[in-house]
Amino acid sequence: MADVSRSETRPIRASEDVVQARQAARAWAVEAGFSLVEQTKVVTAASELARNTLVYGGGGTMRLDLLSTGGRRGLRLVFEDKGPGIEDIERAMQDGFTTGTGLGLGLSGAKRLSSDFEIQSRVGEGTRVTITRWR
Repeated sequence: MADVSRSETRPIRASEDVVQARQAARAWAVEAGFSLVEQTKVVTAASELARNTLVYGGGGTMRLDLLSTGGRRGLRLVFEDKGPGIEDIERAMQDGFTTGTGLGLGLSGAKRLSSDFEIQSRVGEGTRVTITRWR
């Protein structure tokens, strides 16, 4: 089990919060010692998930956790909303599937950019997506 050395929760209520989520993800990735490529992957995934939290979940939160275990460092991002939830997670994870106007690459793309990916959703209750990137 990884130790959390630092944690912070940020609101995602407006498009400015999506920008701030990206900036925070980059700053924390730098602090974790990630390479530029790793930073870009974290920031891209954070951007997609923060946008989904706002657009599809009606807003919510992003929690950042700086992790360490066995000499490895990592960054965990947890996006949570109290929106309508995802009816069919398997379908939502398919490239190209969207209920909006996007390309349908947000969830599947975030998964590809992460070391670990977990999604939990209940219709009428909301969604939580947890990604972790290790270096």
